[in-house]
Amino acid sequence: MKYPEFFDKVPAIRLQDDLSDFLGTFEDGIVEFNYVDVVKSAGHSCPTVAGAYLCALEGLKALYKDEIPKRGEIFVSFKEDANEGVAGVIANVFTQITGATTTKGFKGIGGNFVRHDLMKFHDDIESSVKLQRLDNKSSVEVTYNPNSIPVNPQQMQLMQKILSSTATEEDKLLFKKIWQERVENILSHIDESITINIHK
Repeated sequence: MKYPEFFDKVPAIRLQDDLSDFLGTFEDGIVEFNYVDVVKSAGHSCPTVAGAYLCALEGLKALYKDEIPKRGEIFVSFKEDANEGVAGVIANVFTQITGATTTKGFKGIGGNFVRHDLMKFHDDIESSVKLQRLDNKSSVEVTYNPNSIPVNPQQMQLMQKILSSTATEEDKLLFKKIWQERVENILSHIDESITINIHK
C-alpha cells in the first residue's frame, strides 16, 4: 500500500480504552490512531479528513493536557446536522478515534463501557466541534479553518478537466499532486488552521 510520505509525519493520537483493557484487546487498553488509519476508513485524504484529525489531535491535547485521553469517556458535539455539509465525514473520524456515537454505538457490559449517546449534532456551539470529558465536565471547542491555507489556482481547473473527461494523464497526476500538497500544508500549519477555546 503506497501513499504520500507526509501521512507518516502527522503525530499519532494515543488514548487509553478501558473496554479494550477489559477484553484483553490491547495491553492496558493503550491504543493509537494515526492519519493513515482515518484515511483508510474515509477512503481518501482531503482537507475535511485532515481537519477532523487535527481537531481531534489538538482538542484532546487541550482537554487532557498531561493525561492520556480516555477513549469512550468523551462527549462530542457538532454545530451542524449530521446530513449537513461535511459534518458526517468529520463525525466518522471522531467516532473512530474517541469511540463516541449517537444511537448506534456499543451498549456496554453491565452498565460499563457504553459508547452510544456520546455524540450530538445541531448543538448550540459556535465552533466546529466541542469535546467534553465525562469525568470532570471540562470541555474544549475547536474551530477549523481550511481557508487559511491557500488553494493552488490550478486545482479547480484540473478537476474540471478530469470531470469533463478532457484531462490528459499528466493533468490527472498533477491534480493528485496539487490536492495532496494542500492537505500536507494544512497538516503542517496547525497554528494557522486550528483555534482552541478551553472551558473549565
